[in-house]
Amino acid sequence: MARRFAGAGWVTQHHLAGWHQCRDRASVVAIADPDRGQAELRASEYGIKSVFDSAERMLDDIELDALDIAAPRQFHAQLVRLAADRGLAVLCQKPLAPTFNEAQALADEVASKCRLMVHENWRFRPHYRALSQWLGEGRIGEVVQAQMNFLTSGLIADAEGQLPALVRQPFLAGLDRALVIEILIHHIDALRFLLGDLRLMHARIGHGSAAVLGEDRAFACFETATGAPVALMANLAVHGRAPAPPDRLTLIGTRGTIELAGDVLRCAGEQPCELRFDMAAGYLQSYASTIAHFIDGLQDGSDFETAPTDNLRTLGLVEAIYASGGTRVEDR
Repeated sequence: MARRFAGAGWVTQHHLAGWHQCRDRASVVAIADPDRGQAELRASEYGIKSVFDSAERMLDDIELDALDIAAPRQFHAQLVRLAADRGLAVLCQKPLAPTFNEAQALADEVASKCRLMVHENWRFRPHYRALSQWLGEGRIGEVVQAQMNFLTSGLIADAEGQLPALVRQPFLAGLDRALVIEILIHHIDALRFLLGDLRLMHARIGHGSAAVLGEDRAFACFETATGAPVALMANLAVHGRAPAPPDRLTLIGTRGTIELAGDVLRCAGEQPCELRFDMAAGYLQSYASTIAHFIDGLQDGSDFETAPTDNLRTLGLVEAIYASGGTRVEDR
């Protein structure tokens, strides 16, 4: 399978590394980005033959099978439509569109034109796949409480006076919707993957850093279908935390407890077990696993885990948090 690539920004290094791992099943033969120099850099790194400065020119010039969209979120809908009108399969970075309503309208419009999968890689991380297996085996019984934390010092200046979160992802600074839709959308999707559909009960977001336009802290409380409360807390300016720490998750069940702390996934109770993961390697592997799942779906016709019908449930919770907690809170 040959496919095209739209976008050459920060995240594309991980997409392209993932496609490289799947090179025996699919090949990347073209890349497009308005910054042609950046596109040429990516092309040289991964041996991509054709470079374009617009997705339109790329799609008009080469007849291929699929489009991987890794452009900023405001361009997702436009690029999905371009590909869908040509009957191409599409793998599109999250969020599918800047708002739930836009994403729903897009999904409805292209449903009959193309196979569409949202690139949501968090649930494909090895530790979350292992955790899901433990839950499926009933190791801790019914989950009655859950808590996930994402607490970082990414918006606190380091020894060089730089903000690590913005060094890694400079675009975060200018987003009016930031932490929830760009970062916590991953955590919400992972919680849905593990615990099933969730209902938002309460949310608050806040803005404390002058370096970013949008929210930099958030708290949300969800409820599972069985009524178990699920708390999610995040803050990008926590003193004493690492700039990019791994997630912290606790699931309390009727017969045991599962905890993800650092690189250790531990189950306590009737069926104790402990696994250790290379988190950096797992992050990179999650891109390859997401892409492999996309290829599998195209080759055997199976459903995508993160098809719009599923992923819109995640985006719906994101939208509910903004509606409940406000789009921005001035409380510095």
